[in-house]
Parts: sequence; C-alpha cells; structure tokens
Amino acid sequence: MREPTAGGSALAEFIEELRLVDNHVHGYWTKSVSRHRFENGLNEANTHPLADFDSGFETQLGFAVRAHCAPLLGLPKHVDPQCYWDRRGEFSATELASLMLTAAGVSDWLVDTGLAGDISSPAETAEAANGVAHEVVRIEQLAEQAVQLPGDYAENFRELLASRMATAVATKSIIAYRMGFDGDLSDPSPSEVFAAAAQWRDAGGSRLTDRALLRFGLHRALETGKPLQLHVGFGDRDCDLHRTNPLHLLDFLRASGETPVVLLHCYPFEREAGYLAQAFNNVFVDIGLAVNHLGSRAEAFIARSLEMAPFRKILYSSDGFGPPELHYLGSRLWRNGVHRVLSEFVARDEWSEADAMRIAKLIGRDNAVRVYDLTR
Repeated sequence: MREPTAGGSALAEFIEELRLVDNHVHGYWTKSVSRHRFENGLNEANTHPLADFDSGFETQLGFAVRAHCAPLLGLPKHVDPQCYWDRRGEFSATELASLMLTAAGVSDWLVDTGLAGDISSPAETAEAANGVAHEVVRIEQLAEQAVQLPGDYAENFRELLASRMATAVATKSIIAYRMGFDGDLSDPSPSEVFAAAAQWRDAGGSRLTDRALLRFGLHRALETGKPLQLHVGFGDRDCDLHRTNPLHLLDFLRASGETPVVLLHCYPFEREAGYLAQAFNNVFVDIGLAVNHLGSRAEAFIARSLEMAPFRKILYSSDGFGPPELHYLGSRLWRNGVHRVLSEFVARDEWSEADAMRIAKLIGRDNAVRVYDLTR
C-alpha cells in the first residue's frame, strides 16, 4: 500500500522496492493522544505547547502528513486537517503503528531506548513493522542509572554499559543538548570522574550536565568498538544550535581511533558533516530528522548531503518519535527526494542509472548493514 515514487523509471521502481535500514529511530506512541498533543508532535524544536493560534498542520511536515499519510488511511491526498484527524481517530494506536510502519518498507529499525513515556519498545516496534529491531543505548541514561547505585560510579557505569552492549548494536550521546561540542572533550582523569560523580550524587543525581562525566561516557562508548551516534544540529530548543556544529568535534575525532562515529541528522551542518566524513575514515553522516521537517523541500537537503560526503559514509534514518506518521514519512520523503536528485544526475548524463541504483542502495541499506554489523 505504499505510494508509488513519481517517474515510473527503473530507478524509481528500484528505490520504491528497496528495503531500508532505519539507523536511528525512537518508539511510536502506544496510546491514543489528543489532537493538541499530535500537532505538538509535528514540531521538533518547541518543547512547550504550541501557541493557540498555531497548528502543527501548518508546516512543511504537516502538509506532508496530509499529502502522503492520508492515502494510507483511505483518504485523498491533501485532505483538510479536520478530516484527517477524524479519520485517524477511527484507528487504535496499535493499528496506526502497524499501518504506518509496515508501509515504510524498512527491514531493520535501530531504536534509541533513552526516552521515557508511552512509546514502543524495540520488540513492539519490530512487531508493528513486521521487521527486526535493534537497541541503541543512550549513554546519558546509563550515567543517570549508574549514579543511583552504591559504590564507585565509574565501575557501575562500565558494568551497566557492558551488560547492555552484549545485545545492543550502538551507543548514542546527546552531549550536544547537555553541553555542546565546543570545549574540552578529552577523556577525564579518574580523580575528575570520582569528584564529579560524588558532587552529582550529593545533588540528587538527576539530569546529567557535568562535562567531565559526559566526556567519560563518550570515551567509554568509544571503547566498546561499536558505533557511537552523536546528535548534531537541529533539535529541541534546549539545544544551543551554534554549539552543535560538528567542526567543534575535530579534536575528539582525531583521538577517536577506529570506532565508527555516526553524526546524526546534521541539519543545518550537513556540509560540515560531509567534510568530516571525507576527512576521517571512521566518521559517517546520517540524514534523518530534517527530511521530515523539510517536507517538500527535503530534496534540497538530500542533494546537499551528497556534495562532499563519500557515498559509502551516508546513512538513512527517519528519527521517528511519537506519531507513527513520522516513521513512515522518513521513508516516503527520502525515497521521493533521493529519486529526484539521482534522476537529475542521470538525466544530465553525469551518472549512469546503474550507478544511481547502487548508491541509493548503499545509503538506504548497505552502509548501515556494514557499519552496525547487521548481517544475519
């Protein structure tokens, strides 16, 4: 029941049938929500309820929901928001998730389990999508668990990390939100960690914002050898955007060894991220999140991501969270956008159609399979 990619060419059909690997995603809502909460879920940056005059439907993402998700609910494209909402209300949360996630055409979901709330687990996500889910461990969440345990914080953190990484495929850090990338990102000394952990524990050990402990988590994640995902750029408004430019990571990356570092999302720093992917063998670029929020303008973002980054270093994701529409739209808008970009290259005789197919498969699937060792 997926929407055909425009064009009808062999390239369009190949992209449409490609089984994607969503290399960074969150759970969907497991309970029905109000329209107000749904519309808030179509806004990434505003962490407060939308203003009374505003609407999540009056955005590029809101228009994309009406254009591409409405047909999945048996409605015409571009149906008005109230009709969409009324029809959506006829489905349970489970039915909506199954409908949207199955239509995404994704075989593997790499699920960040660091967010709390009524959202699906990796197992629930896999069941709804009729696919496979893998866990991505958020290191700030581990830190907030480790500080609550008796004994040495560093030892507690290492033990928790080792236990979780026995089955997880990657780690993730949101240091971009907590402190930004500018400043010291070196591995702290044991005495620094001990003192910082004691102070944090005495203060209640809630939200981690101590730079020494954030640095400690980053370097322990690198030691696992499994990919480390770093949120970069666009996000909630508690993220100081100017401090999340990945060029601030240069010293950290120079000392990161061979562990893959995946720069997530990257907008509006996709060109800087592309340079880093070219400069470091272990750096990769994810192009999720912004694709949804850019909607009909996603094509331009996808094109920019193909300017500098080597094609074997670019990965697909949706970064869907909450409304299952986001899990579907990540796929739908990526397929549409990458087809338009690559078909233009082919039309100008800069690329062959065979090469375009090969690169679409690398970005949509094969790179993630290699980086996260998903071969089964």
